[in-house]
Amino acid sequence: MTTDGSRQRSWWGWGWEEQQLDAAALGGLGSMVVERFGVTPRDPVRPDLAGVDVPEPRLEVPDALAALVTADGEDRVRHSRGNAFRDVARTLSGTLPRIVDAVVRPADADDVERLLDWCGDAGVVCIPFGGGTSVVGGVNPPADPRPVVSLDLERLDAVTDVDPVSLAARIEGGALGPTIEDQLRPHGLTLRHFPQSWEFSTLGGWLATRAGGHYATLATHIDDLTESIEAVTPSGRWTSNRLPGSGAGPSPDRMLLGSEGALGVVTAAWMRVQRRPVFRSQATVAFGSFSRGLGAVRELAQSGLYPANCRLLDPHEAMLSGAAAGDASVLVLGFESADHPLEPAMARALELTADHGGRCPDGPKHRTGDRPSARSASPLLDTGTSEGGSAAWRRTFLSAPYLRDGLVRLGMVVETFETATTWDRVDELIATLRETASATATRLAGSAVVSTRITHAYPDGAAPYLTVIAPAGERDPVALWDEVKAAVSDEIVTAGATITHHHAVGRDHLPWYLRQRPDPFGAALAAAKRELDPAGVLNPGVLVPTT
Repeated sequence: MTTDGSRQRSWWGWGWEEQQLDAAALGGLGSMVVERFGVTPRDPVRPDLAGVDVPEPRLEVPDALAALVTADGEDRVRHSRGNAFRDVARTLSGTLPRIVDAVVRPADADDVERLLDWCGDAGVVCIPFGGGTSVVGGVNPPADPRPVVSLDLERLDAVTDVDPVSLAARIEGGALGPTIEDQLRPHGLTLRHFPQSWEFSTLGGWLATRAGGHYATLATHIDDLTESIEAVTPSGRWTSNRLPGSGAGPSPDRMLLGSEGALGVVTAAWMRVQRRPVFRSQATVAFGSFSRGLGAVRELAQSGLYPANCRLLDPHEAMLSGAAAGDASVLVLGFESADHPLEPAMARALELTADHGGRCPDGPKHRTGDRPSARSASPLLDTGTSEGGSAAWRRTFLSAPYLRDGLVRLGMVVETFETATTWDRVDELIATLRETASATATRLAGSAVVSTRITHAYPDGAAPYLTVIAPAGERDPVALWDEVKAAVSDEIVTAGATITHHHAVGRDHLPWYLRQRPDPFGAALAAAKRELDPAGVLNPGVLVPTT
């Protein structure tokens, strides 16, 4: 979806055009760059669509599909990139390597089937496109000589059925996060899946990338909420039975989850939904060291309390988010329930954090009652009240992509790394990744800021998330980004951690994914790709190498 009333989606960066930083905000950001890095930022790049060379389309669409197709230049540019640093930097400089030849918006699964049949016969590459929020090159046109179409499912955006007895709903693949919640709300239900991209990403995209949501424990990924999936492959339709669980061989849903548009197009799914929360409790806990905070998070993850929010921020991350002054690590802790008050759970959680030196001077905040959500923000990110460090973290969490775009316009390199490992290796992994990221970026850029947080916690491990900010100076920012990305990714895989906990593989992570997965599994996945997509038209170069 490119518009919402008076708002226009950015053709070059994240989110809504009107929420991108204005001149005054960019000036303030530039002052911060001078203060922190001791360098003068570049003059802000002015986004200019006229500076992007948009070639003529290289295909002729048959009459049966013509009404679904657009070749508008801005539409094609927006569908030719995701939202990784590299995508934004290249789009701003007008140097996108490839631009899709057309954008197709089917009205139903029959249209998708006709499109894939034509692509196979005509030798046209098809890239399924959810909301375009990929930060791993998952929707970028591949280095392939064939024409390319982007398949946008935005017209398949309805909650078509609700089963209140089983607590499930059938949702079409092109439904955006706010659309899903708006249509479930009259039933008193929620999907309870809120990634940072929630406002701009779709159910089909979440399923295809095994997306992680905001919730830090228990049902952290979309996998946990999936009952059955409907898809269209170049070899035929794919629909699994609705089941609460099954031991009948490998799961067909598990094969599509994380398939990143390489095996089929997810057109709908039956999803497990929940009653909307009524009780919420929130607290902000400070620790003298990140290591002590990690110990508290581990105990919370192993306690069976299952907090909805359990995010640990290092001092720099806490300062940047406004959750603290930068003199302590901060745990943003929250609970929610549709059934029962949460005071006992929060009290026990604060006892556990206190055992690790955690301080909660302002005490917990509790609230009762459903809260209607606006389309501009994930409603369940608000796990407490509008007060305190947790609220500041929430605001920064939602605005972070816009700040990233502002830094890119000033010539800064901004990269994130997210992974997961077991508790016995978390401390060592974080130390290694911080040192590698800082040393590599400082060597290349002269200085760098590296911050760390824990985004998700499990009984057996956790998901560290690192952010790196460095000035590009006179260097090509994309080349600098590539070197930092490679150095840290090498360390992740060498340590036996995962190359991605929730951002997906895409094209950017493929070299390290190939090192992570077992070779026999890679061969089986390649065979599945050949069987389901014999002409190799679906998102080639994702998950399965093309050579």
